[in-house]
Amino acid sequence: MIRDLHNKLINGEITSEKLTEEYFDKIEKKDPEIQAFLSLNKEFALDKARAVDKKIKNGEKVDLLAGIPCGVKDNICISGLPVTAASKVLENYTAPYDAAVIKQLKRFDMVILGKNNLDEFAMGSSTENSAYQTTKNPHDISRVPGGTSGGGAAAVAAHECVWALGSDTGGSIRQPAALCGVVGLKPTYGMVSRYGLIAMASSFDQIGPLAKSVDDAAIVLSRISGKDRKDSTSMPTADKNYEDMLGGADISGLRIGVPREYFARDGLDKGVEQKIKAAIEKYENLGAKIIDINLPKPDLALATYYVIMPSEVSSNMARFDGIRFGQSVGAESEKTGADYTLWDIYFKSRAKYIGPEVKRRIMLGTYALSAGYYDQYYKKAQKVRSLIKREFEEAFQKVDLILGPTSPTPAFKIGEKSEDPLEMYLSDIYTVTANIVGIPAISIPCGTTSVDGKDLPAGMQLMGKWFDEETLLNAAYVFEKS
Repeated sequence: MIRDLHNKLINGEITSEKLTEEYFDKIEKKDPEIQAFLSLNKEFALDKARAVDKKIKNGEKVDLLAGIPCGVKDNICISGLPVTAASKVLENYTAPYDAAVIKQLKRFDMVILGKNNLDEFAMGSSTENSAYQTTKNPHDISRVPGGTSGGGAAAVAAHECVWALGSDTGGSIRQPAALCGVVGLKPTYGMVSRYGLIAMASSFDQIGPLAKSVDDAAIVLSRISGKDRKDSTSMPTADKNYEDMLGGADISGLRIGVPREYFARDGLDKGVEQKIKAAIEKYENLGAKIIDINLPKPDLALATYYVIMPSEVSSNMARFDGIRFGQSVGAESEKTGADYTLWDIYFKSRAKYIGPEVKRRIMLGTYALSAGYYDQYYKKAQKVRSLIKREFEEAFQKVDLILGPTSPTPAFKIGEKSEDPLEMYLSDIYTVTANIVGIPAISIPCGTTSVDGKDLPAGMQLMGKWFDEETLLNAAYVFEKS
């Protein structure tokens, strides 16, 4: 879709200003129901669109992303715009600088329509934990879009933006992509700078695109990847235009591993399972070699993730103390005359402005890191993490890619799992492993399954070797085109 719009801009069939206005019209009509955007940026977006139109009119060469409207998850900083992380603690907070990915994308004249909704501080699996609104799935507004990048996935699926930028800590790009029927890519850990992303769990977080097609995702990845001196975990990567590599390599003989454990769970929806097995058959018909493999039980990976992740959350969330930035009861005390001590400000600010799911994870993480339990939980989980990585290293000696479901079920009803956090956490059972070991993974649509008389999207996940996005994207592209 990005290529088609780019060609129309270059050929003068449309202008970026007109295109941007059309998307704002779509948002105005659809978003009161979908609620994918937390804030809009109309004046800034139209100014940028006009600047792109002027370049094209003057015969200047413009990038594929130039003048193409997009959305950005509201935990990524854009200078001068709100960044709330969907939390009351950051209500009315304005970002003082650009995230590294935004700085890079601005060089290509992208048009930012606004900031997308998410679970508070990217903690959740359904985008029901936002402090402001609940985003709906465009395929059935009684159902969740997935989380935590549900706002971006829903916006792309509802045609409210061409593509969106999200973040993925345990499947937060891929799971909503699967539930909304779009493409979601989590790059290799370190391929994209995390500078300017409000941290949730720093050793898992990664920024990536949500898009209509694999080609669109590849275009965005090419422009956001690379070494950043402000992020010590980012890695130097060869400048690659991934979009130019799609379809160029024959997948005949490509070794695709299918873990038996992924299909041995009671929680896997039969309709989703059928679509994944049909996708496996499709790859065989395309010439790929399907290999049965064994991987650690998904439950083991999930348990490891939900010990390490809350531990990192408890550390990262310590900065929201009512003193340094964000909302504070201390400011209110000036109006009410209340006499608060420093401790009062700490405790009351966090109690008032931080939501229940974030509090739950802070408490879990603090417990796991506390004296007497550190060795029993956190240290042991880190050892298991190393074992899981070793298992993947051994698996990738036998196969080039690993295939399985993205989510165990299609989109579930809003409120269906809200009272049972453990049931909600199981939504991430197939996605957390890629974050634990740091490999790239992509979710692509593989059909629909009927639930209560409605056809809901099913997503297939491909996982690749570290920094081998080229093979991953090409295999996804070939399947998509078939």
